Amino acid sequence: MDFLQLDTGAADPLYRQIYLRFRDAITQGLLQPGDRIPAARALALELGLARGTVESAYGLLTAEGYVEARGQAGTVVTPALARHAPVAPTPRHAPAHDNLGDAASTTMPFQMGIPALDAFPRKVWARLAARAVRAMRPQDMIYPPWAGLPELRIAIAAYLQLSRGIDCTPSQVFITNGYRNSMELVTRALLKPGDGVWVEDPGYPPTSDLLREAGMRVAPVAVDGEGVMVSHGIASAPQARAAIVTPGHQSPLCVSLSLPRRLALLDWAAQSGAWIVEDDYDGEYRYVSRPLPALQSLDREGRVLYSGTFSKVLFPAIRLAYIVVSPAQVPRFEEISRTFAASGPTLMQHIVADFMNEGHFARHIQRMRRLYAERREIAAEGLSAVLGKHVRIDPQPGGMHLILRMKGHHTDRAVAARMREHGMSALALSERGVLPHGASALLLAFTNVDTPERARELGKRILKLMA
Repeated sequence: MDFLQLDTGAADPLYRQIYLRFRDAITQGLLQPGDRIPAARALALELGLARGTVESAYGLLTAEGYVEARGQAGTVVTPALARHAPVAPTPRHAPAHDNLGDAASTTMPFQMGIPALDAFPRKVWARLAARAVRAMRPQDMIYPPWAGLPELRIAIAAYLQLSRGIDCTPSQVFITNGYRNSMELVTRALLKPGDGVWVEDPGYPPTSDLLREAGMRVAPVAVDGEGVMVSHGIASAPQARAAIVTPGHQSPLCVSLSLPRRLALLDWAAQSGAWIVEDDYDGEYRYVSRPLPALQSLDREGRVLYSGTFSKVLFPAIRLAYIVVSPAQVPRFEEISRTFAASGPTLMQHIVADFMNEGHFARHIQRMRRLYAERREIAAEGLSAVLGKHVRIDPQPGGMHLILRMKGHHTDRAVAARMREHGMSALALSERGVLPHGASALLLAFTNVDTPERARELGKRILKLMA
């Protein structure tokens, strides 16, 4: 039986290989109904295996109806299979898209949304993680609290009061599995399919994608040097039920929403009964002055929901974020959270809570603020020295990326595509919106550009692609 060639180095155990060889031989017609197969003892001797290995394989074949024992007549392929045409095995085609090697699992130069991983206090984190594992109790092994671990909610509320000017209680803080999960809670709790929602243009494309999947009508609103243009939103989509904004550092232009615009946005929400989601994804990183107070700190009508994340300030794999809602909306979000609870693993929440409560979080933010100011300068100077004839780098007050405005005949989409082909990450500003604005610029993160030499080397790689 040539089909019984076995591979001793394969991951499948030998009994499983024997089972699969016989099964495939039967389904392909190599063995016909009624054909006798070797006795377990004889086959074991022939293959040099223990008899129990072969009997385990035969037991599976019998249980699934491929063979049947006939006593003294031996074991045969089940005759009843003659009524069925041989079933050809399903061909193993290569998948149309291999998602096991997702690009997000590797880091490329200039990759957006990736903090300075080399500067993360891994030893401190490892110590806290080990302590949390040692202290784990049986009650820590059940399902996590639907709104998040109380210790973490308390720590976040205390931090936001001091750093962002947000007066909130722990009960207003809901832990989520990331920004997308936060937005899912908002759409389920406060909106319904068909509602119009303002989004900044240019903006963060996943926000629009998520809203469309939830059945919302996306209304792009133009952005200028003072942030989102509230007057444009009122003129183009006056009946909108919500606005998703990034007032601290507009994504992707990095401008801060001016005070008059903040007040206008709050007035619109109060008068129309609409909601504002403040996405403060990197508000801590401002380099020309102290971080601006959150928009939510100006809200007196309970219309602003504050969305924060640990992905940008700690590391993306943590998959923890949070949303702060007004006291009046706490019962509604409690109801939604009970149904769609996704606050993240309890162990990870314990570690983050300890990281915050022991002061490591605040110290880490301070260190990163200084480090990013240095790396932003290093990246801007190094790239300008090499690419100065082709790009102009915007001066910006904060954020985690640079904006390289294109000069001459070069277009951001073409250069970004070539950069990606050559192992560098790049986003094209012209692809971040739908309104006509004519801006052509590259969006490049500077957080992991650590030396002037590295900045110039990367600049030279880009220059070759622009020749």
